[in-house]
Amino acid sequence: MTEDIKEKLWNLLEIPITKKNYELVDLEWRRERSGWVLRLYIDKPGGVTIADCAKVSELVGKILDKEDLIHHSYNLEVSSPGIDRPLTKKEHFIKFKGAKVKISLKNPLEGRRNFTGIILDVRGDLLDLEAEGRTWEIPLENIKKANLQGEISFK
Repeated sequence: MTEDIKEKLWNLLEIPITKKNYELVDLEWRRERSGWVLRLYIDKPGGVTIADCAKVSELVGKILDKEDLIHHSYNLEVSSPGIDRPLTKKEHFIKFKGAKVKISLKNPLEGRRNFTGIILDVRGDLLDLEAEGRTWEIPLENIKKANLQGEISFK
């Protein structure tokens, strides 16, 4: 049920958000201690400001009120994807070629489900990942979760 609502929400919100020149990076629909939460992660060239989050929150609020897709109370949160940005689409892996990522798989690959490495390439539906001195070919459909591994340096 949760995945069904998540997919419906994504299909409902992605185009209007894109038309406002933002990218819908990820969407979470989950029950937390405070109740149900709809959490959207948005991005745009140059980064996202608090004002951007407020604009998208207002837009999404109006759409959800009109469509009446969710029939109980929930909290709407809109934020930037942050330094550990999720990678949820093939285009994200292409965009961040050369970046360090942490990946969890749905099904093990040679007995492993978790990898941290560098995105080398995306060929068709395969991700080439350099991890621990070798190249792994990972089917994109087998990726459960992927996040950039940002590195912060303090001077």
